[in-house]
Amino acid sequence: MKTPVPASDILDKPLAEALGERYLSYALSTIMARSLPDVRDGLKPVHRRLLYAMSQLRLDPATPPKKSARVVGDVIGKFHPHGDTAVYDALVRLAQDFAVRYPLIDGQGNFGNIDGDNAAAMRYTEARLTEVAKALLEGIEQDAVDFRGTYDGEGEEPVVLPANFPNLLANGASGIAVGMATNIPPHNVGEVCDALRHLVKDRDASIEKLVGFMPGPDFPTGGVLVEPRDSVIEAYRTGRGSLRLRARWEVEKLGQGTWQIVVTQVPYQVQKARLVERIAELLAARKLVLLEDVRDESAEDVRLILVPKSRNVDPEVLMASLFHGTDLEIRFALNMNVLGADNVPRVMNLREVLQAFLDHRHDVLVRRSRHRQAQIDHRLEVLGGYLVAYLNLDEVIRIIREEDEPKPELMRAFSLSEVQADAILNMRLRNLRKLEEMEIRKENDALNAERTELIELLGDEALRWKRIDKEIAEIKKRFGKGALGDRRTDIADAPAMVEIPVEATIEREPLTVLCSEKGWIRAVRGHMGEAEVADVKVKEGDRPRFAVRCETTDKILVFASNGKFYTLSADKLPRGRGFGEPVRLMIELGNESDIVALFPHQPDRRLMVASEDGRGFQVDENEVLAQTRAGKQVLNLDDGREARICIPAEGDHVAVVGNNRKLLVFPLDEVPLLARGKGVQLQKYKDASLSDLKVFALADGLTWKQGERVFRVTDLTGWMGPRAGVGKMPPNGFPRINKFT
Repeated sequence: MKTPVPASDILDKPLAEALGERYLSYALSTIMARSLPDVRDGLKPVHRRLLYAMSQLRLDPATPPKKSARVVGDVIGKFHPHGDTAVYDALVRLAQDFAVRYPLIDGQGNFGNIDGDNAAAMRYTEARLTEVAKALLEGIEQDAVDFRGTYDGEGEEPVVLPANFPNLLANGASGIAVGMATNIPPHNVGEVCDALRHLVKDRDASIEKLVGFMPGPDFPTGGVLVEPRDSVIEAYRTGRGSLRLRARWEVEKLGQGTWQIVVTQVPYQVQKARLVERIAELLAARKLVLLEDVRDESAEDVRLILVPKSRNVDPEVLMASLFHGTDLEIRFALNMNVLGADNVPRVMNLREVLQAFLDHRHDVLVRRSRHRQAQIDHRLEVLGGYLVAYLNLDEVIRIIREEDEPKPELMRAFSLSEVQADAILNMRLRNLRKLEEMEIRKENDALNAERTELIELLGDEALRWKRIDKEIAEIKKRFGKGALGDRRTDIADAPAMVEIPVEATIEREPLTVLCSEKGWIRAVRGHMGEAEVADVKVKEGDRPRFAVRCETTDKILVFASNGKFYTLSADKLPRGRGFGEPVRLMIELGNESDIVALFPHQPDRRLMVASEDGRGFQVDENEVLAQTRAGKQVLNLDDGREARICIPAEGDHVAVVGNNRKLLVFPLDEVPLLARGKGVQLQKYKDASLSDLKVFALADGLTWKQGERVFRVTDLTGWMGPRAGVGKMPPNGFPRINKFT
């Protein structure tokens, strides 16, 4: 058996270099031949091939549609060698009036809906072009654009369409390539035409002026654009930005003072059925406590019913909570990344996109005019030959009847060109009547007049731009009025900030937060008593330490021995019958620190914090809320000291006791209010440290607990002194552990 010869073109090169070259080729192919639209006609290759194939099939708006499978087959077989599903999906999208502002395909059958349901199979649906698509193709047979060979070399396809319609801005585009993407929203074509006409008159028009003509996107599904004007202008100036779009809603009054909210338009590209599911999920999770129910009563139009919990609910607050948690409000990312006329991708601003379309229309006008002039020149040449034949009819007939080679004889006898001689020889006998001669002279005069106009047009750039301005006015007249042209998306001012109370997103219910000595934390529904807390099961070797009564809407403050405050949300704490979870998984506490205090946050309250060496200060509780898991450093520590006390500063005097069993009482106003620091000396120690601290009202006396008995001392004269004093031995009955509780 003959041994096969190895390939002779094996290249010896590094793998990284070989992979880099091939990936670069793939990236360029994806960018230029698949994912990014052309700035001139606003189409990707698959869309352009679809429209061109349908025009070849004569699927005009006035002709009967053909099966979508026929169209997809032609596109795949002649122009686009990709999967039929991808091609059909592109066809379906061009026919969906909720996905495309000005549909390019008139689909008959099930082409999907705003709920997200898929279209029927291509064998069941039919399609034909719309008037908008015909405008995009207008002039394609008049040498208006370049053609290139198809993938198999057996035919030709247009590089770009003539585009007598500003499709890129009118219908928008989206796509993801390699390392870049595009996302252009649809706009109102009447407004785009106004901006184009202004740019024809003033090529240096500012972005602000152009945005004055087209103030923002016009989505097919409507909605309300609530982005500030300055942000919109900046997005169009840079070609990148984010636009805030909301659903349109209204309050529908019912009987006896009740009401409901009706959503009539949802944001662009939001599936209505998925939106309803999301709201229902939040309802089931008790995240929308102001909302009672959601119903979809849509038919041909959109009608989502939102039922409030009670008639006393503020509709603005209810909708603000829904805008915050659902797709009733979205952010549309604008990224005008397109292929220019030089086939190079780049991000363009609004003026550049409009100018690119105008330049393309200018090129199309010049090419169509030259093509028409060439046709007229040819026709005038033929008509000149006809007129010679009519003037010398008898001689022409004689030559044709008697000469073996009449063509050269005609050319010699009457000084005719080859084109004229062929035209005379191909003339029908019925055309020799006198009336035909008059019609030829009339046509000759009309063509000469048209030729003069074309020569004048090609020689005068100002005249050409005037013609383009007229064409754009015709576009607005055709597509910018009536039901198709009316603006659907409202332009509104940026909404005022609506403060959403926590109750609007979390159901208010009582909880008891339990935390063990080893830091296992969980929440139990309801407020537990002391006996119930004592019966709580914990891990072996652990025991309960904190039991905090709160509600699901509360924030839980954790003060640690490292001097930091951490913030937890009560509704996000683990629930159930287990031991909970280690609090160290929720906050960056570290193994070297312990929890000193755990309590629900009360706004506008003051806290007293102190370290083991007896230094401390007051702090505003609003200032200690931490925004991250890392916590917020409030009490600064050094030399290995630890934070020891964090209690509410509710009273007018402070009682401090050290583990040397010395008690000192002084006025609270001697302790400064700080946001962060080491604090001031509360009690002076020599070989001791802070044991406990209490803030109390002097008029009520100082109390402490010893077993089940509560002691109260109202005369504290012997223990009163200035802050930072040593103090005296406490009254009889004070606990040996030197703690007030």
